[in-house]
Amino acid sequence: MMYRALRLSIVAWWLCVMLASGSHGPAFAAPADQEKAQTIVHMLDYVGVDYPEFVQDGQVLNAEEYQEQLEFATQVIALLGQLPAVPQQAALLEQAKSLLARIEAKAPGGEVSTLATALRNGVMQAWRLSVAPRQAPDLAQGARLFAEHCAACHGAQGRGDGQLAKGMEPPPSNFHDAARMQQRSLYGLYNTITLGVDGTSMRAFTELSEAERWALAFYAASLRADSETIARGEAAWKRGEGRAVFNSLRPLVTGVPAELAPAGSELDAVRAYLTQQPQAVQAAAPAPMDISRTKLDEAAQAYTRGDREGARRLAIAAYLEGFELVEAALDNVDASLRAEIEREMMALRSAIGEGQPAAAVTAQVEKINALLDRADATLGGGSLSATTAFVSSLLILLREGLEAILVLSAIVAFVVKTGRRDALPYIHAGWIGAVVLGAITWAVARTMLGISGADRELTEGITALLAAAMLLYVGWWLHRRSNAHAWNRFIREQVDAALGKRTLWAMAGVSFLAVYRELFEVILFYESLWAQAGSGGHGAVLGGMAAGALLLVLIGGAILRYSVRLPIGPFFAVTSGLLALLAVVFVGNGVAALQEAGAVDATLVHFISLPLLGIHPTAQGLALQVITLVLILGGLWFNRRQAAS
Repeated sequence: MMYRALRLSIVAWWLCVMLASGSHGPAFAAPADQEKAQTIVHMLDYVGVDYPEFVQDGQVLNAEEYQEQLEFATQVIALLGQLPAVPQQAALLEQAKSLLARIEAKAPGGEVSTLATALRNGVMQAWRLSVAPRQAPDLAQGARLFAEHCAACHGAQGRGDGQLAKGMEPPPSNFHDAARMQQRSLYGLYNTITLGVDGTSMRAFTELSEAERWALAFYAASLRADSETIARGEAAWKRGEGRAVFNSLRPLVTGVPAELAPAGSELDAVRAYLTQQPQAVQAAAPAPMDISRTKLDEAAQAYTRGDREGARRLAIAAYLEGFELVEAALDNVDASLRAEIEREMMALRSAIGEGQPAAAVTAQVEKINALLDRADATLGGGSLSATTAFVSSLLILLREGLEAILVLSAIVAFVVKTGRRDALPYIHAGWIGAVVLGAITWAVARTMLGISGADRELTEGITALLAAAMLLYVGWWLHRRSNAHAWNRFIREQVDAALGKRTLWAMAGVSFLAVYRELFEVILFYESLWAQAGSGGHGAVLGGMAAGALLLVLIGGAILRYSVRLPIGPFFAVTSGLLALLAVVFVGNGVAALQEAGAVDATLVHFISLPLLGIHPTAQGLALQVITLVLILGGLWFNRRQAAS
């Protein structure tokens, strides 16, 4: 059973990663479904670009290309029907059928292009496709990749005149063709690089990483802009023009240039500049608490319109996508303010869930905004000072690592004290596996997935509850041997045999979950802290990490040293009590994480709030902690009864 629980914990982690990479909407698409949705978008992009070129004034100018448009439109209908069900699916299928009918009727190019673009955007929204790079692409890397992989066909300048272009049908794209490129989104280029184009010489570049494919797409799209346009766009951007449109990389990537702005306009120049300098978009990205304010205002507006579910989602996003990113830093300088903001945000979600009057919800939003203003002032409103960055970095690692240290020290002390060193490989395999998986999580979070706030909390919540279950088992097992009679009997039974496999796997599972859960939070906190500290504060962050790691080693060594010296009875009693306490803490924090993700309802009650002990003033969390305590007390009673018999 415990081995199965360990496997389930790993499966749960991968499930949460799948949620993060695939969708945050109503249908959690598998990788094959994601590929189908990406293919639909790819085909619609081609229809929108190519149809106006080959069908004009009701006449087909190229029969083969026209047949391809019909085939693509037909395939879109078939693939849409195979995707996981979402509320918009029926309407999107009707749009796809309408698109096919207009192509069959040889409708004007502009009409078909508009229909294809609308359907493409609808598919991306309905199945929440990942359509933007997490980090600004490196165009210098894109230039190198273009010279290596593309210049032979497309030419060194991207004009479609490479050495291998002669005789190709269709010919390689000319990235300086303004009319054609005005209809190509960056996402369309990325999809072409990723999937290739059947029936042509354009193959799929699957050997390139996601970041490399984005760099290549941005570089190809940037080739047609001249230096004068770029300079004009840079000046307009610095004046503040276009910031409402290009508030992230997503609109820059998904928008069709012709629809974003008229050719030659200031906004089109801004688009050209940002295509060459995408890092300027991220440099101007809103601060986390600005994101919270925006989402809160949108939640109040949605609730006033009667959209309770939309208001609830926005209220959750206001916490997860904004405030939570600065929560650790604020907690280190004003813990009471952090707790108050968190409590009032939960109260807002409760007010929305209870259907309170719109005026009450709006008043609650204003109250939270005032608290966010205080938090901004407390944190300095900008980059953190070196001292704050150092202290925050130190306390993040110390606070998050202490629970894992306590669990690992207790288990390691037990196997050393009992001479059962054959169990150590299991324990070490557990925490080493957690460190490896933590490193993978960090790499994925930085370069691939862009894990959402809800998925972060789901991962933390599921892992915490699984860890609590294993802690209860190990604690109960240890307590059974806390008296001399039980210990002597255990020694007699185990003289020539290793610990039972079930217990070994339980210890490995606890080791894995305790470390991975803390590493997951540490990674996300440090990602946020690194950005807040700015380039001038990175040294302080690294210094805090080093100091925190040193303190954890010293604390862990001291705990291990003194726990081994305890007499066997008190050792088992103290260790089992510690694990039971940590199980209660994990249960409380696990439920809180699931509540913050919106997966579990939160009913506020008048009770103390001690997050360090997993105590959060919600009926659901406290109820599950009471149940956990009852199980602990029941286990104590059962063990004593067994010992007496």
